[in-house]
Amino acid sequence: MPQETAIKKLRNDVANRLKGGITIVVLGASGDLAKKKTFPALFSLYKDGFLPEKTEIVGYARSDLDTQEYHKRVTANLEAEDDESKKKVDEFIKLCHYVKGKYDEDDSFKNLDKYISESEDKRGLKGDQKNRMFYMALPPSVYVQVSQGLHKFVRSKEGHNALVIEKPFGKDSESACKLLNEIKKLFPEEEVYRIDHYLGKELAKNIMNVRFANMIFGPLWSSQYIDTVQITLKEPFGCEGRGGYFDEYGVIRDVLQNHLLQLFALVAMERPIKREPEAIRDEKVKLLRCVRPVKMEDCLLGQYVKNGDKPGYTEDETVADDSLTATFAALVLWIDNERWDGVPFILKNGKAMDNSKAEIRIQFKKVPGNLFHGVPRNELVFRVQPGEAIYMKFNNKVPGFSVDSMITELDLTYKSRYDNLKIPAAYETLILDVMRGDHSNFVRDDELVAAWNIFSPLLHQIENDKVKPHPYPYGSRGPEPLDEFVKKYGVERIDHENYQWPKQNLEG
Repeated sequence: MPQETAIKKLRNDVANRLKGGITIVVLGASGDLAKKKTFPALFSLYKDGFLPEKTEIVGYARSDLDTQEYHKRVTANLEAEDDESKKKVDEFIKLCHYVKGKYDEDDSFKNLDKYISESEDKRGLKGDQKNRMFYMALPPSVYVQVSQGLHKFVRSKEGHNALVIEKPFGKDSESACKLLNEIKKLFPEEEVYRIDHYLGKELAKNIMNVRFANMIFGPLWSSQYIDTVQITLKEPFGCEGRGGYFDEYGVIRDVLQNHLLQLFALVAMERPIKREPEAIRDEKVKLLRCVRPVKMEDCLLGQYVKNGDKPGYTEDETVADDSLTATFAALVLWIDNERWDGVPFILKNGKAMDNSKAEIRIQFKKVPGNLFHGVPRNELVFRVQPGEAIYMKFNNKVPGFSVDSMITELDLTYKSRYDNLKIPAAYETLILDVMRGDHSNFVRDDELVAAWNIFSPLLHQIENDKVKPHPYPYGSRGPEPLDEFVKKYGVERIDHENYQWPKQNLEG
């Protein structure tokens, strides 16, 4: 479907559902998440004509901000490089207003409702136009009490309600179930959107198309042909400035249990019976229930240490000197079903690494026989970021007089293949999905429980046994035992004298 046609359809979806009106309440509007992600996403939706005609964006926080200071925060990360964009910023700002209030006080929520109701009347909203979206850009510790205040005093009685919750959703199975049960008393599941921004990334959204819209991949997608799958997120920066938050949750809770597990589910799940949200989420839940809880022997932990002028994790003033919190983890998931029996799925994430990269690397089995003995394995790679790409490594005859084989690739690098094609930011597409009422790219309650059941025993063992992570220098590939760890699961590093991934394709 051409881009223009898709945009028109999405606009129609929003218009038909919201009837031209919505109030978007950003709770935690004075914080970094709202400033860096939520407001830029809302501005992009406004520029592209996705916000209903009668929209108002209400920031809510405890900070004592006047209109000028609030608007300064809203515009801090908006992209406005030309006169037309600057004009759009000025228009967007007129939609943004601020209400000061506490998160645990009835009178604050009554005041918020009073403001929204008066605004709806001023905008002339009627009945089913009185839609309200509550975006919680807040720490998890206040999710329940804020939800209670919203339910009791602020939810719409005539239009659609949407409660958008940021991760982390609990710390283990027990706390997640408790959170789910508390929220369920206040908002029904169809009104709750647990946001994992990796599900809004272009390559994540493309996995289902590649798998299920191409006959060529179906027969190959099993343990018969696939040897290992690696899902990797490297971050080149440390925890400087946010060590207090990170030290409470650690790398497994921060990234592997959510972001990387969602990519894993899209790669490994069975074909849904329909393209409808619940059919897709049904298959993800079925898959996660087939995954064994991770064992300690299938896990490698690391913590970055000082390297030159780059400080180590425990040198952060917000982190205890004796902290054992892992900033790197590689762990293996095993799936007990017919399709994936015996195939290790290796999830890896680390902070303060040598580069920035998020990718899914599927390594196929070796070619049987000795006709082309020693040629490298085939690999299919989804590069999620930076520089979206899908490429297949395969063996090809060296051009010219030689009869030897060399590695080359079938390459779909988005920036070189598609001209003038906007790839929206993840938060932009997910907030648009909320307005459309599409739950496909959000985490369902039973999916969340199934996910925590995979990781909770491991997390408890790490904390109870005070497992010490391996040190690795800031800016390195990770802990020294990493290569041996992945090698024991059959992973081969494909280094070949005749092969080099084109440098221009790494720039994104």
